[in-house]
Amino acid sequence: MPKMADARILILATDGFEQSELEVPRDRLREAGATVEIASPDGESIRGWQGEDWGQRVQVDLDLSSVDASGYDAIVLPGGQINPDKLRIEAGAVDLVRRFHDEGKIVAAICHGPWLLVEADLVEDRKVTSYKSIRTDLVNAGGIWTDSPVVSDERIITSRSPDDLKAFCGAIIAELEGGGAQPR
Repeated sequence: MPKMADARILILATDGFEQSELEVPRDRLREAGATVEIASPDGESIRGWQGEDWGQRVQVDLDLSSVDASGYDAIVLPGGQINPDKLRIEAGAVDLVRRFHDEGKIVAAICHGPWLLVEADLVEDRKVTSYKSIRTDLVNAGGIWTDSPVVSDERIITSRSPDDLKAFCGAIIAELEGGGAQPR
């Protein structure tokens, strides 16, 4: 894996992402030295969800169709209920997640983000975690679900909620630095 200063990370999201689950990894990974870009299905800015209402808009760097997985070291999939539910019916989004996995890249999903892992058939026989309301979806897809702040299994990193963002970001950084996905 590259040094953090050479790492390129993609965040894939659309309207309705959990505000902190996009912004905290974006900022933390940039602070660690990585180049972080955001893609949305149409390349337009996207609006988050914060608390019980719409949050702030976030500028996007590129549209989904122009993403080349080979140019990145990892993909981050924020949660929120709306964002991953919309993305998991986008064939291009599911295919991109699968390409990242198939190319040996890190795939990191938090909260409801693991819904995309289910759609990409990446959960079976893997240790995973998620927001508690989608636990059954992951188990039904063959995942071995555990109630832990962060779980790493063969370059797939999952986490439960915004409360676990420190562990989630730490696991991504540790995996990128080649030290295994241990929270810092």
